[in-house]
Amino acid sequence: MQISQTARTPLRTTLARYAPRSTAFKPPAPTALQLITLLIVALVSLPIGYLVIRAAGAGEAGLAYLLDGRTLKVISNSLLLTGAVVAAAALIGVPFAWLTARTDLPFRRFWLVAGLLTMVIPSYIGAMMYIAAFGPRGLLQSLLEPFGVQSLPSIYGFWGAWLSITLFTYPYVVLPVRAALLNMDPALDESARSLGMNRWKVFWRVTLPQLRPAMATGMLLTALYTLSDFGAVALMRYDAFTRVIYLQYTSSFDRNRAAILSLVLVAITLALLVMERLAARKRHNYRIGVGCQRTLQPVALGRWRIPALAFCGTLVTVGVLAPVGVLAYWLARGAGEITMDLLHPALNTVGASGLTALVVGVVALPPALLSARASSRLNRWLVQLAYLGNVLPGLVVALALVYFAANYLPNVYQTLPILILGYSTRFLPLSIGSTSSALTQINPRLEEVGRSMGLNSFQIARRIVAPLARAGILAGMALVFLSVMKELPTTLLLSPTGFVTLPTEIWTAHNQVQMSRLGAPSLVLIAVSALSLFIMLRQEKHD
Repeated sequence: MQISQTARTPLRTTLARYAPRSTAFKPPAPTALQLITLLIVALVSLPIGYLVIRAAGAGEAGLAYLLDGRTLKVISNSLLLTGAVVAAAALIGVPFAWLTARTDLPFRRFWLVAGLLTMVIPSYIGAMMYIAAFGPRGLLQSLLEPFGVQSLPSIYGFWGAWLSITLFTYPYVVLPVRAALLNMDPALDESARSLGMNRWKVFWRVTLPQLRPAMATGMLLTALYTLSDFGAVALMRYDAFTRVIYLQYTSSFDRNRAAILSLVLVAITLALLVMERLAARKRHNYRIGVGCQRTLQPVALGRWRIPALAFCGTLVTVGVLAPVGVLAYWLARGAGEITMDLLHPALNTVGASGLTALVVGVVALPPALLSARASSRLNRWLVQLAYLGNVLPGLVVALALVYFAANYLPNVYQTLPILILGYSTRFLPLSIGSTSSALTQINPRLEEVGRSMGLNSFQIARRIVAPLARAGILAGMALVFLSVMKELPTTLLLSPTGFVTLPTEIWTAHNQVQMSRLGAPSLVLIAVSALSLFIMLRQEKHD
């Protein structure tokens, strides 16, 4: 039997032959994406240039300080805390994401929103509330005092910082992992079950390997957050990088030594990026078959429903109810002293956060596309260099931008654009990681089909890529929005004159030791963040 020439021709070539040539899609050249990503890296690397200038001024004294035993102790403290937080966040975040995405957990939407609320509580406020609740002379001790408990173990130091930061960072694992779970094809799990695997084997041998890119992204973001967090380690009196850097800047006024420590942070970040690349070596986990993807069917928990509810209830109680309870207590104590107008700070906070989330969501697309569709060693390093801004403390980023704006761009000093640039430098990796993770789950053949049908690049992005990657893109924007909502150092140093936000109101009350004034702005901040998180999570089409 003779086979026609058309039958022997690959389908893609045949479709392309009949596509209108005037509208044929020409994919953007990798060099264009590389140039855009290089420009983004240059902008977020401004703080690095500032640090190099400062560190160079230290001379040989800087090298001696770097090799000093106390400096090495700070480095080991930071690495120990980072490793412990990342491990705990993964152990909490992956089960929580699976329970709220793939099971018949009762009220799973409530548990999802309530569990993610920990990420909207500023670290310094959260640590302060844990000290007030669980400290040696806290509220819990006063409740136990009639039973003969005179004092509780100290919460200060490593364990207090570990508890606080873990409860604030496990959502960074939850969101990308949950987006990956919602985009998975249930046919893979069904095939594994048909081969005789039980539910646990399916999870460990089929589901978990597909989550590796998303887990690596979430764990990397958790590590970066831990290294750059200041509030929790400062209040818990744990000598990590950020606390020592802050003391060098404010107490000893030695910015050269602070710059040296910050450059060590950059070196550790590069090592973390290498580890993330090795852990996420399997870059693509999209479907390779044909046909429509079936709707996810919830996994019946059965006898595990009660332990699952206890797990989620414990997270919400310790991470949300305990801090909010302390805030409500402070609010009730100072109800007669509340005179501040919170509407204006709330509008400023929401406006700046929303604008930053939109800007970062757009800016993150080129590096995410470069990572997912034009992958090479050079491209991966370009994308990963954009993560450097997130590891630096907000104080360092803000001081660097103040330095460059005051010396080279005085017209934008203390304006909204420089504030948005500071936010974007800090939180761009949150959007890149989530968007890239979503793009790795889109089969490139779908885009090739669009090209063969004559769609241009904008149409492919709007009709194919954006709908399929929507969950990941929105998750990244949600992370940016909620992170900006609670950002303090960048806001204090870069905000325009008279630009008051909820975090600055909280910080002012804390500095004035007016605990009763902390309740109202903190609760408003949590309420607004909870509403925005709920609205964004409603966009998940698969839930």
